[in-house]
Amino acid sequence: MDLDVFVMTHRAEWDRLDRLLRRGRRLTGAEADELVVLYQRAATHLSLIQSSAPDPTVTGRLTQLVARARATVTGTRRASWRDAARFLTEGFPAAVYDSRRWWIPTAVLSTLLAAVIGWWIGSHPEVQSAIAAPDELRQLTRPGGEYETYYSSHPAASFAAQVWTNNAQAAAMCLVLGAFLCLPVIWILFLNMANLGVGIGLMSSAGRLDTFLGLVLPHGLLELTAVFVAAGTGLRLGWTLIDPGPRPRREALARQGRAALGMAMGLALVLFVSGLIEGFVTPSGLPTWARIAIGVFAEAAFLTYVYVLGGRAARTGETGDVDDWERSAELPTAA
Repeated sequence: MDLDVFVMTHRAEWDRLDRLLRRGRRLTGAEADELVVLYQRAATHLSLIQSSAPDPTVTGRLTQLVARARATVTGTRRASWRDAARFLTEGFPAAVYDSRRWWIPTAVLSTLLAAVIGWWIGSHPEVQSAIAAPDELRQLTRPGGEYETYYSSHPAASFAAQVWTNNAQAAAMCLVLGAFLCLPVIWILFLNMANLGVGIGLMSSAGRLDTFLGLVLPHGLLELTAVFVAAGTGLRLGWTLIDPGPRPRREALARQGRAALGMAMGLALVLFVSGLIEGFVTPSGLPTWARIAIGVFAEAAFLTYVYVLGGRAARTGETGDVDDWERSAELPTAA
């Protein structure tokens, strides 16, 4: 191999790769893909020179160039506090806003289902007797019964941690299992709404629906919203597998999957807040109106966060997906 001819032939590609690497995160999607191609070619060139015509100067330059390109392509960059702030102010709220056409109908239909189940149980004594014996029902619904003592049966901190863990797991299952054609998400939603409906029905039949709602609403508004967002996103992910739209199925599913994973982290924070309310506010001695007001405020704050910050970010093109330059790292990087 004539080294001089080889260098003259490929020097423009190496210089172009060097210029792209110097631009860092300012690359467009097309430039990021070009960087990957040039990196693969440079790695091949380095291998050819080392095996056929080793030259310290050329080899040294290409070794450094390939190492820098590999670091960029394989994503060795570490996340910073700026990334976390951007995720919380743009990525996460934009993803929730972007999926609103899925989670809002999910919330409405699920709430109606819980109300119907509650009405059915509350107005049919035979259904109540099929759920539990009369003595057990009285134990559940009487003043100071299990529905009321549930929220104060453990220390507030440990109870909040337990609630947060359980709810985060449920939300994560909705997000992940949506890829299985939506069916597991529908089942998880049904179980949660059936459980809520049973509480509504039994407490209403005992004339204590106001007490039940006073216990559920402070934390339940935010908690159920997070579950509905997770379920709606999971359903959207499953539907993408069925109907990917104009994109190839693999690309569309990857895009929704990446956004769903990011949303899981954001919803964990939302559920942490609802867990704190359930652990410290719900069983507190505050008047019912005050506890419900705290829950309404938390819900209103979350919706404002989604529609103001999320809507603004979504209008600039933010979807909650990773940046183009990070997406290109998914391409093969071996020479």
